[in-house]
Formats: sequence, structure tokens, C-alpha cells
Amino acid sequence: MSSDRPTRSAVSVDTVEALVRAQMATALGGRRGMVEAGIPGILFTILWLTTKDLRTALIVSVAAAAACLVVRLVQRSTVQYVLNAFFAIGIGWVFVRIAASSGGSESDQALAFFLPGILVSLGYTVVMVLSCLAGWPFVGFMLGSVTGDPTAWHADRQVVRLCTRLTWLFLLPGAIGVLLQGPVWLLGWSDTIDVDLAVLLLGILRLGLGWPLRIGAWGAMIWLLARDATPIEDQPHHGLAAD
Repeated sequence: MSSDRPTRSAVSVDTVEALVRAQMATALGGRRGMVEAGIPGILFTILWLTTKDLRTALIVSVAAAAACLVVRLVQRSTVQYVLNAFFAIGIGWVFVRIAASSGGSESDQALAFFLPGILVSLGYTVVMVLSCLAGWPFVGFMLGSVTGDPTAWHADRQVVRLCTRLTWLFLLPGAIGVLLQGPVWLLGWSDTIDVDLAVLLLGILRLGLGWPLRIGAWGAMIWLLARDATPIEDQPHHGLAAD
């Protein structure tokens, strides 16, 4: 690729899988980035479900995110993934406060905490499914955000095929979570089942099933990217550097 083409990343690779693997590691932040984005929310959920003490749950989760932020700042590395955690905690807290201001009980507030996660997962699932059906898979745009050219990857058919498969795997945990958690939340909200039971079931589904599903999906993505089976076509204009 010519030296005057702007890219944020250059990797020495021979296959499409290795190329996408290198770029996705940057886009997702690796293991550390995913842990930093997930742990504060997990702590908030566990403490809120076990103590129903909003103050304690909020302080502990924010403290965990703040500790990660301090480490990142000391190391002068990106704080993007820590800020994602702050955002998730903040949205959950807003929904809890709305429920409280409406006269909701502690159980109602706990139920409200789960709603933004369900809605976000639903939104992501719809967007990613539509992106695959339209031939512009979501994962491709993740790669484009790293390379500096959001659409150049689409010029390589092999990259598009691989990104489509990765997008289906990527959306699977969220889609299953919505299918299982959505009806439980609605049953609790409508008092069809006891609210405390709904909160308990949602907590089990989010922590007991949600993370195993994510780990399984990530494992399948890693397996797919580790095959190194597709040689890169001679298309330097695809925007994903392969020097």
C-alpha cells in the first residue's frame, strides 16, 4: 500500500483471518479492554441484587472503574473501554432513579436497572442482523474504525464474507439474552409474576448465562480467525494494511 494512504495500523499478514484478527484485537481492546468494560457492571449487578443498596452498588462499581481509569492514565494508554463502563453504570443508575421517583419499590428499581441493557442488546441485534442482510456486516465497520477508512474493507469480498460470519457470532449472545430476558422483564413489569422472582431470574440470566454465551461466541470467533485459511487477494485498496 502506498505510503500516502492514511491508516492507523499496519500488520504483516498473509491471510484474511490474520488480518481481521489483528484489527479486531485493537477494536475490542483485547482481554483487558473487555474486562475493564464488563467488571464494574457485573459488580453493580451482584451488589444491587444481593443488598438492594443503590449507594453501595454504585460506589463499588464506580470505584472499580475509577481504579482501572487511574491505571490507564498512569500508563498513558487509551481510556475508551473504561469510559464504556462508566457509561453503562450511569445509564443503569438513571433508570433506577426514574423508577424511584415514580414511587417504585426497591424491587421495581432493581427491575428497572435491567431494562437499558435489554434495550441496548435489542438495538445492537437489530442493527447487526440488518447489516449482514444488507451485505455490510457490522464487524467490518469496527475494523474500519481502527484503520481510519470506515468502508474500504468492503472492496475485498473475502473480508466481507469473514466479517459477516463474525458479525453473526458477535450478535448471538445479545440476541439470546433479549429473547430470554425480555419476556421475563415484561412479566415482572406487568405483575404477571412476582417482581422479586423476575429480578432473580434476570440476574441469573445475565450473570449465569450471559457471560458463558459471550465467552462461547468469542471462542468461536477466535477459532474462526485462527484457521488462517483464506489468502489475501491482491487488493491494496481494501484499507486494511497488509504489508
